[in-house]
Amino acid sequence: MAQFINKREDVVTEAIDGVLALSGGALTRLDGYPHIRVVLRSDWDKSKVAIVSGGGSGHEPAHVGFVGKGMLTAAVCGDVFASPSVDAVLAGILAVTGPAGCLLIVKNYTGDRLNFGLAAERARAFGLNVSMVIVGDDIALPDLPQARGVAGTLFVHKIAGALAEQGADLDTVTKAARHVITGTRSIGMSLDTCRVPGSPKEDRIPDGKAELGLGIHGEAGVEQIDFTGARAAVATMVERLAAVMGEGPHVALINNLGGASVVEMSVLAHDLLGSSIGAKITHAIGPAPLMTSLDMQGFSISVFPVDAAELELLKTPVPIAAWPGVSEIRPIAIAALPDGLTPITPMASHHEATRAFVIDCCNVLIAAEQDLNALDAKSGDGDTGSTLAGAARALISAIDR
Repeated sequence: MAQFINKREDVVTEAIDGVLALSGGALTRLDGYPHIRVVLRSDWDKSKVAIVSGGGSGHEPAHVGFVGKGMLTAAVCGDVFASPSVDAVLAGILAVTGPAGCLLIVKNYTGDRLNFGLAAERARAFGLNVSMVIVGDDIALPDLPQARGVAGTLFVHKIAGALAEQGADLDTVTKAARHVITGTRSIGMSLDTCRVPGSPKEDRIPDGKAELGLGIHGEAGVEQIDFTGARAAVATMVERLAAVMGEGPHVALINNLGGASVVEMSVLAHDLLGSSIGAKITHAIGPAPLMTSLDMQGFSISVFPVDAAELELLKTPVPIAAWPGVSEIRPIAIAALPDGLTPITPMASHHEATRAFVIDCCNVLIAAEQDLNALDAKSGDGDTGSTLAGAARALISAIDR
């Protein structure tokens, strides 16, 4: 399938420049394309602790989309799903680090650990105070000696960034980041793999199956399971999360991996809040694309047990369009229908012949659903059969009322 790209080798640089041009001057990039791709705050004066993150591209809006006051000071971008070079990370550190020091937030992948770690050592040799934390929030593969870093990294970005903006010192910011990492747990699921620009798509997940626990670079998950709907999918993920969640209130981050529609994500949020861990979730971030995997038809759930101070840091407003903010979970408010529109319950009818006739008519419409949709698709939007079948099912379920 075609993609809206030009040349494969220009995808990352053109995407970054698109974001920069639309930032209203809030973002700047270092010179050095294409080997050094570092985006930083235009207003940065090195007076506070710098927060630097990054990694492979393809996870947009992470990481460039979260550069701004109260979150990241700079993001270092590699090729799609590939770690940036040591030189690129070092350039980012040197560009933003002042006397207050710098915290590197790194997802737990070999290339990122190696390149960010070596860059940190070189920066320290320049006399800079650089700290580094490794995020490993993925619980899908319990036998891994070190868990992968996935969407829960956003909790770390936001809390560390808010503390740094308030003027906290490097030790305080680093300690807080490590505490968030310790408590954060994530798991993902997808119905399909992603398409890496310029490469053939891997068809690993058959129709009727969902893959549990696949990584944000399209890595295989822990297992493929039968897909029977959103509620069952969420229940499977919640079962894993419940086993590692503590007590107390949690914030949930509901992440679109890139290819799920807005309506699907809203259904998934509904099912998460109605699940066995729903009562523990007092606040939510999203649903939104936050840490994507290009166009992957999937989602992930991250949970973090939050105290009052951390919740305030998460709720601190930031001028960053990609950050959806934190929502408090409240009961659904229901207002009465206007006068004259309240349904009147009729007297039940016990005329069996009429009852059977109406049900037979409904079943005819239900059986014709696909045929009517196919006919409508030739001249309309292909939903006439579904509309009539839905009405027929509703009538059957209500006929005795």
